[in-house]
Amino acid sequence: MPYHSFQKNLFLLLTLTGFSVFAQQDLKLQYNQPAVEWTEALPIGNGTLGAMVFGRVDSELIQLNEATLWSGGPVQKNINPNAFQNLALIREALKAEDFDKAYNLTKNMQGAYSESFMPLGDLILKQDFGEKKPDFYNRSLDIQTGLAVTNFKVDGVNYKREIFASAPAKCIVMKLSADQLKKLSVSIDASSLLKNQKEIQNQSLVLKGKAPSHADPNYIDYNKEPVIYDDPAGCRGMRFELIVKPIVKDGTVSYEGNKIVIKNASEIVLFISAATSFNGFDKCPDSQGKDEHAFAENPIKKASVKKYDNLVKEHLQDFQKLFNRVSLQLNEKETNKSNLPTDIRLEQYAKGEKDAGLEALFFQYGRYLLISSSRTHNAPANLQGIWNNKLRAPWSSNYTTNINLQMNYWPVESASLSELFFPLDDFVKNVSVTGAETAKSYYHANGWVLHHNSDIWATTNPVGDFGKGDPMWANWYMGANWLSRHLWEHYQYTGDTEYLKKVYPIIKGAAEFSLDWLQQDKNGYLVTMPSTSPENKYFYDGKKGGVVTTASTMDIGIIKDLFENTSQASKILNIDADFRQKVDKAANQLLPFQIGAKGQLQEWYKDFEDEDPHHRHTSHLYALHPANLISPLNTPELASAARKTLELRGDDGTGWSLAWKVNMWARLLDGNHAYKLFKNQLRLTKDNDPKYKRQGGCYPNLFDAHPPFQIDGNFAGTAGVIEMLLQSQNNEIHLLPALPDDWKEGEIKGITAKGNFTVNIKWNDGKMSQTKMVSNNGGTCKIRSSEPFIIEKLNIKSEKSSIGYTAVFETKKGTSYIINPLQ
Repeated sequence: MPYHSFQKNLFLLLTLTGFSVFAQQDLKLQYNQPAVEWTEALPIGNGTLGAMVFGRVDSELIQLNEATLWSGGPVQKNINPNAFQNLALIREALKAEDFDKAYNLTKNMQGAYSESFMPLGDLILKQDFGEKKPDFYNRSLDIQTGLAVTNFKVDGVNYKREIFASAPAKCIVMKLSADQLKKLSVSIDASSLLKNQKEIQNQSLVLKGKAPSHADPNYIDYNKEPVIYDDPAGCRGMRFELIVKPIVKDGTVSYEGNKIVIKNASEIVLFISAATSFNGFDKCPDSQGKDEHAFAENPIKKASVKKYDNLVKEHLQDFQKLFNRVSLQLNEKETNKSNLPTDIRLEQYAKGEKDAGLEALFFQYGRYLLISSSRTHNAPANLQGIWNNKLRAPWSSNYTTNINLQMNYWPVESASLSELFFPLDDFVKNVSVTGAETAKSYYHANGWVLHHNSDIWATTNPVGDFGKGDPMWANWYMGANWLSRHLWEHYQYTGDTEYLKKVYPIIKGAAEFSLDWLQQDKNGYLVTMPSTSPENKYFYDGKKGGVVTTASTMDIGIIKDLFENTSQASKILNIDADFRQKVDKAANQLLPFQIGAKGQLQEWYKDFEDEDPHHRHTSHLYALHPANLISPLNTPELASAARKTLELRGDDGTGWSLAWKVNMWARLLDGNHAYKLFKNQLRLTKDNDPKYKRQGGCYPNLFDAHPPFQIDGNFAGTAGVIEMLLQSQNNEIHLLPALPDDWKEGEIKGITAKGNFTVNIKWNDGKMSQTKMVSNNGGTCKIRSSEPFIIEKLNIKSEKSSIGYTAVFETKKGTSYIINPLQ
């Protein structure tokens, strides 16, 4: 297909296949130059295979990942048999307020580091144009189609490269074409940072390799030899295989060493597939249980006999079934900047120019990234989703469970991508198994526990190489409890009681550990001991920096939330009444939230001063978001204290921190402040330009900048936009709860509220003009809005409330309801 007719044919294909081509407001990232840095390349993925497309002319680079390619193997049991003997000593030290002693003893309760997500390899395509340079160049990623395209013109010939990651085909497909015949001469090569060997098999380039049996995280001594922990089962590294197969029209194909050389072709279609020997979190990756060659080769065998247009069609049917559920339009009367390169738009936005289309693009980009990185069993989106080019990735690109993993899945339900929850669901089930062993061996406790870091092998012990990790982050005990909230929320959004029945034992197991973990303080309250507030410190005793303490506010909020959810689940399933009573009793004995001298929600057991008043973590506000123990509606005094806490923390921060604050300000019903933080998320950061500070924001390819890149800010930013436009805590649906003044008019379609309601909201001049809601399950619905409204046909009018107006009505499954302003 000639490159200039591609968009026309794509539009026709979308229409013929029955997909709504809704008004597009900035659904494309585009640039006038190739990527130089990795954070300028464009991401594609089918949930298992990920690629970063650089768009280079002479030497194209496609950096590749496979979701299950990790270092290491199954975790060992009872890895630190001496851990438990320190627990009582720590608690005695904390009762005596000997915080130094407690800190040092806590180090003795650590185990091995978690493992690392590994890069698969690079695909290199070389086209020799001699000294001739492009007369025209453009590269783009259409996030409504998942197609990345590079166009350039050299010596009068228009060249085109199209690439997409197909979930139905289980491979990446790339087509190279030109508008003149026999103009494609390309050499194809592949490499990997991991140990590998290459060969030509069946006219395909095959790269086979092995991941390391252990990889130390990048924040320890780079010069140190990696420590290898012997596993009783003898596991020694995961195997992997990458296959690249060309289908060529015209021209000749030859082989030079282990390269494929194609000359004078008119069209080339490349099929890229990969697989690993990963066969479950509890099985050795070097065993013969899985044939990675067959898993890599079979998708190519099936896909390579199909026509390219049919592969595109299948990909679009699969991808757009998910993506097209939700649309967002903001300030359409504003100047449309969608024709500008994305990096230029970011530069203009940083100077204060309005660009609501860029904001809508960033929202949808989060949904695109989740579709592209969360479709593989046992491998949820990690710290970088599915994209990593380093042997020692930042923080091992692993599962950081004190905020970051959870952030990845904040939009999965509300942004109508509930099917993509299953990888996290798998992971929680896996860590509940290994976490039960950790609870037993480390703490002699029932239930299961998960600490700060995990990996594909479901590591649950406190990491730190047996005492070298800082308890400030390593010795945190609430991961099981927080992840259990995601199981509960999946039920809340879907109403699937069969699912709740299956996961209730996991939620209960987290509660069982917490019941054993809690201690009674001198005032009779139940508290955690030891405790930390993730990655933060406090001053005590003449400006000493403290880490380990008693009953951080985050601990209390998480456990209180877990106990309430466990109790509700037990009631819904009509089971476990005795345990419910035990949990309810303990919940009533928990240390209450406390307000400090500055009017803030205290972070610590005592009103200590923070060593870093503007710390990136706002962990003590867990009760505000993601939980809803604190809200302006039900707990106005605590909500005011939460507001003061955010004011004291400030409006700066790393990318993911800004995103969390967006959600928190939205929960406080302050849309303008939420929007201020959201705009900060779009501050341009560059790795190769000194005039751009390495600040929290986003890179030219819209990846979230911690910095470095962490994908959680992208996902949490998407969730934050929904929190501004729709909230569904407190057993009600709140329409436009935190609409910023800058979003004067707009429309969002297809988002989901708890109770399984699909919601469309349109607003003008800052006020709701119409809402359409579909009840997918039936049941009672309570609506809240800032202005009076009427439920049409039912003729139910809203009543004044302490915050806005409310109406309650019964719904029927599959029925639509229109909500209009009351004139």
